[in-house]
Amino acid sequence: MQTIPKWMQGLTVTVGGHGVVSHVGTAGLRMLAFKSGLTGELTAALRVRGHQVRHDRGQVLSDLGVMIADGGTAIRHIRTLRDQGELFGSVASASTAWRALEEVTARQRDKIAAARARARRRVWELIAARHAGIPPSRTCYGDLGEWIVIRLDATIQLCHSDKEAAAGTFKGSFGLFPLTAWCDNTGESLAIKLRPGNAGANTVADHLEVLAAAIAQIPPKHRRRILITCDGAGATIELLAFITTLNTRSRRAHYSVGFDLDERARSAITALPADVWSCVLDDTGQARPLEEAGTAELTGLLRQSAGGDKLANWPAGMRILVRREKPASGAKLTDFEKARGWRYQLIATNTPALALPLQQGEARHRVHARVEDFIRCGKNTGLASLPSWSLAINQAWCIAAAIGCDLLSWFRLLCCEAELAIAEPSTLRYTLLHTSARLVRGQRRRTIKIPHTWPWAHQLQRAIASVLMLPAPT
Repeated sequence: MQTIPKWMQGLTVTVGGHGVVSHVGTAGLRMLAFKSGLTGELTAALRVRGHQVRHDRGQVLSDLGVMIADGGTAIRHIRTLRDQGELFGSVASASTAWRALEEVTARQRDKIAAARARARRRVWELIAARHAGIPPSRTCYGDLGEWIVIRLDATIQLCHSDKEAAAGTFKGSFGLFPLTAWCDNTGESLAIKLRPGNAGANTVADHLEVLAAAIAQIPPKHRRRILITCDGAGATIELLAFITTLNTRSRRAHYSVGFDLDERARSAITALPADVWSCVLDDTGQARPLEEAGTAELTGLLRQSAGGDKLANWPAGMRILVRREKPASGAKLTDFEKARGWRYQLIATNTPALALPLQQGEARHRVHARVEDFIRCGKNTGLASLPSWSLAINQAWCIAAAIGCDLLSWFRLLCCEAELAIAEPSTLRYTLLHTSARLVRGQRRRTIKIPHTWPWAHQLQRAIASVLMLPAPT
């Protein structure tokens, strides 16, 4: 007979404990939703005159966002909050949450977006006060200063059952193909538009709608310097022309987007002298050997070479940069790339050369890959699963998921320290959000007592205390 492990010896279980609650850190998120003004703004946006409800719809949507940030993947998981009334108070049931999402119309989606923008304005003031400004977007050669960076990208939401607008995708899977926008400075989810699975990657109307919604989420005082990035699939003449029109005497709107390796680009690359290639910068800002990778500018060959301006239909001031790199084993290459032994990536930007040298332009665009991390974390925060067949309900769920992403970003920026200030959702949940503690009553107060043996007890105590010290919304 095997020896019983020491940790199992003498262990029994009974029912009879009291004052113990879990998901203590999630209570901090719910407090933050109130202190940020988000809950109040949502309440005002979703209030219907003459329509009395037991559970305020703004509070329900806010609670759904908190539940999703906590790791919930279905509407019924709102029981995580509801079953702990001693800590969270009155929380709507799953059926009420269903009705709340079902009641969200297109007009109410616009009101919710406006409410989120007003709450975000207040939160950015708090972030700027704590960090002496909005965190700058980082690159290998330094940060971008006061520029606010919006990253656009589409992603596939897999569906394992038939849902409205679900269809076969370009990758051979089945689901939807939403377009998303993220703030690189803060990690917030600015906008998301659900689209059919067979929607085009470069649908102009969708990109213009999502970009306009994303810019509307940026507080007005921070819109003076905006950089928009996307990959080559989303870069169209109409999108870049729209961004160009955003430039005024007091506002600069720049873009950095992928560009197609078409015949004119291939001809320009072929005509490039060998000595014009410059080293690219690695992740530490150091130059890589030219034998491994290089970058050059094609603007002159495309704009002013024999045959006239080959970019005449594109916005004036657009520059074309090219990066070449020795391909990795198994990389998919075009015939042109196979013949030359290099893999090429083209970048279009309207940032002038004096403000953005060649190497920095290539490096600045390369960090657009961070949008994949935002999407991955977003899928870990509700965006991977859609609860209903109805496209309208699923769109409302995505709004709640975006609220959950925002709450996690705000919690990191306003309440967390050291490594937890940059932690991903799964790490935050394990270390802070899902922590259990005792809830003690006395002297007309309730006190959360976190076990001192928990490795992150003091970080959680300071995080919740930081929320409590935030000024109440007016």
